[in-house]
Amino acid sequence: MCGIAGLAGGDALRHEKTVAAMGDSQHYRGPDGTMHAAARDGRAVLAMNTLLIVDPQAMPGPYLDLDTGILLAFNGEIYNWRQQAAAWGIEISERESDAHFLLRAWAKIGPSCLDGLDGMFALSVYDPRTAKLFLARDRLGEKPLYWRLDGGRLAFASEVTTLTGYGAAPLVLRPEVTAIETPVGVDTPFQGIQLLAPATLLSFDVTTGSIDQMTWWHLEDRAPFAGTYDEALARFSTILAEQIPLRSPACDFALLLSSGLDSAVLAYLMRPPVCVTVRYPGQDRLDESSTAAVIARDIGAELVVVEPDHADFTRALPHMMRALDYPMGNASTFSEHMAYRKIADLGLRVVIGGLGPDEFLMGYVRQALVLFGPDAVLNAGLEAYRPLAAKLMHTAGEPLDPAEAVTRLILRGLDPDGRLRDLVADAMARAGGDLARGLTLADLATAWRPLVMTSDKLASAYALERRSPYLARDLVEFSYRLPVDYKITDPAQGKRILRDAAKALGLPREVWASRDKLGFASPVPSWLNDNLAAWADSQIRMVLTDAPPAFRPLLEGGLKPGGRFDRTRMQALMAAAWFSDQTGRAAA
Repeated sequence: MCGIAGLAGGDALRHEKTVAAMGDSQHYRGPDGTMHAAARDGRAVLAMNTLLIVDPQAMPGPYLDLDTGILLAFNGEIYNWRQQAAAWGIEISERESDAHFLLRAWAKIGPSCLDGLDGMFALSVYDPRTAKLFLARDRLGEKPLYWRLDGGRLAFASEVTTLTGYGAAPLVLRPEVTAIETPVGVDTPFQGIQLLAPATLLSFDVTTGSIDQMTWWHLEDRAPFAGTYDEALARFSTILAEQIPLRSPACDFALLLSSGLDSAVLAYLMRPPVCVTVRYPGQDRLDESSTAAVIARDIGAELVVVEPDHADFTRALPHMMRALDYPMGNASTFSEHMAYRKIADLGLRVVIGGLGPDEFLMGYVRQALVLFGPDAVLNAGLEAYRPLAAKLMHTAGEPLDPAEAVTRLILRGLDPDGRLRDLVADAMARAGGDLARGLTLADLATAWRPLVMTSDKLASAYALERRSPYLARDLVEFSYRLPVDYKITDPAQGKRILRDAAKALGLPREVWASRDKLGFASPVPSWLNDNLAAWADSQIRMVLTDAPPAFRPLLEGGLKPGGRFDRTRMQALMAAAWFSDQTGRAAA
């Protein structure tokens, strides 16, 4: 985990101090030093916040190739860099890292090197030979990267607030924020600032001021797997055994461990020295610590149990919102924040989490509802999901179009412009008629962004590198290719092939046979209607008058009591904390 920022333009060198300040504003992303460097031609200045993981003695970036003058600022990890260096004939000295490999790979073969990289990254490359700045993100957007135009200059940064500090950016309410709590696509709540899309390469020609963008990886282009289930299980298990351990750092690290299938498999394959789980006093249904203790004991790891209460939430909210940059919809935000804080207190630098299998192997109940229908899901013992299933009930009694069903299940508010429906319909069309693949692409287009970005931003706020091993390229592509019945046959048990792999690994039965998904859920929605009701109301009312008019209905909605699973008040409260932070930044 690092951070990058910079500026390209004909007079970039005149703004060197501005870029230095941009880097300093996100210094927490790189506790091993924040430095900046100007290109040879003075038309670009790049800054980098460095967190040293591969080699604690390595030189911090930005990195310069002396032969070509190419300048690189890099955030992330390339897990296959040694293999690719050998394959491409790139020499790497003993004290060099994946960043040095990437610099030389770019100098040798240019942007086409991206396809050979397996890892998580956001990078900026300036090539003075062509006077072009390149920005690129990894396949699934694990590492954020924002950009904006300013006249004939392009500025970029790992944090959107770094760019709001660079220049004014009025707040804008994106319609999808009321629909699913988070902007989608490349939009942000700041006018003129965009998020670079995953698997996207942007090139900025400093001479002409022109911008080109291209998608350098398309998941939907993978051909369907045609083998038997036994062949698929053997191949899947091999990929797991090969790819997951590659994500283990050479230093000590922690694993976010629930009693769920995903994190348990990581525990057995990666053998972390420390496992961290979150438990809420008085919330037995959310308590997975007993199974986590069994797993930790089985692999010889120390188990650290974090036990936050409602008072911790009131203290943590401002810090969470400052770390996130803007409100994002994620049910585990508070749990993750508290876990990362504890891991940082332990002096660790890397944390492992289990993102990925739910999206690619049909692990969500909403996916089962589309695939099997609400009656089958409820009859499978998932009665707690009746409120969600009710979204698919309608008077005609006929099955809904899959795109309409998915849209109903993900919506948490109004979708007046139909943007969410259009995104889901596009995902279904790109899947070529395979419903499970369509569900995966729909998740990646809607609910995925807040999950992956919350993980990075909350961890980065504590100078932690967050790794998600299930997002290994081979694993993602193979999982996507599988037929639906290799992923799920029982409405109450998705991720069939991962369960069978876990069983073969010898994981406890309560892990691979579990029929209900908890993860790192928290009781925050309940608190906001109980212990914290008056406090929540006061926080929302405090900003209601001064908030931009377009945002007031969102805030007013949070003043109404909600149900056990209703996140409306949470969304309004996060928005209120965000406005307070924005006001504070403006005053400063």
